[in-house]
Amino acid sequence: MLPFEEPLAALRSQVASLRALSAEEPEWNAPLAELEARLDALTHEVYGALSAWEKVLLCRHPQRPTTMDYIAGLFDEFIELHGDRAFADDRAIVTGLGRFGGRSIVVAGHRKGRNARENAERHFGMAHPEGYRKAARLFDLADRFCLPILTLIDTPGAYPGIGAEERGQSEAIAECIATLTRVRVPVVCVIVGEGGSGGALALALANRVLMQTYATYSVISPEGCASILWRNAKLAPRAAEQLRLTAPELVRLGIVDGIVDETISGAHIERARALQLLREAIENALGALADISDLRAHRYGRFRALGAFSTRVPSSAVQK
Repeated sequence: MLPFEEPLAALRSQVASLRALSAEEPEWNAPLAELEARLDALTHEVYGALSAWEKVLLCRHPQRPTTMDYIAGLFDEFIELHGDRAFADDRAIVTGLGRFGGRSIVVAGHRKGRNARENAERHFGMAHPEGYRKAARLFDLADRFCLPILTLIDTPGAYPGIGAEERGQSEAIAECIATLTRVRVPVVCVIVGEGGSGGALALALANRVLMQTYATYSVISPEGCASILWRNAKLAPRAAEQLRLTAPELVRLGIVDGIVDETISGAHIERARALQLLREAIENALGALADISDLRAHRYGRFRALGAFSTRVPSSAVQK
């Protein structure tokens, strides 16, 4: 439990107890309604004032739904496909074919674990080169059979180990990005947790890039940024503010196209509602892309428009 969640957890426990009582004794209905109102007001007060660093902590919450949770809830059928046909099968990235809204779709996403053992097996969602090559292989498959692509991003970044570098980590990420520039099918990306560095960008070159409310997306982790700039990882909260990594900031900057609501309490509290909202957002994104004739040109134009700047010098800045 995160520190700012503790007062809310106590109130939720009281509400649950009163609900059980009111089911048997109606005289508890009035106190229950009053307590529910207090809980709702405190929830909006707490979550409405979250700092960038607190949102980073929230997107890393151990109970937050993972890519596999979303795949299980979004798809009527899902067949996982393994291996990069060159070296190995990387368990930090899941790829496969699924049935979404009556249509076949190719899925790729980062996969974290629920406990220490699973996270160790999946490198905490940090993929090796073979993971990105596996994803690129599935993107080519999608293009060949005219299947839409959905990517779900939740990673601190690409795996930084020596073995990954020896097997061509940067080349694998670059090839994954290049493959997404070539495909002629709709590509929708949703950042559902951490979107860290090139490890996230490898799966994020999409026609529509969406973020859940408490997801983050940045060129480096706050801890890494603080270590480089100030030689002190404890200054990560300060770095988080400077990185502009939250969903509202990234929408304002044009980096992402929209925010997928996950309810005020977060996806780890109201999973069913967050899943429903995510499903609707994906359906809407795929529907909007259906009318675009040249999806490659659309994708190219979207990313070429990032980072616009002006060379005009304000008159107030001109020294006389």
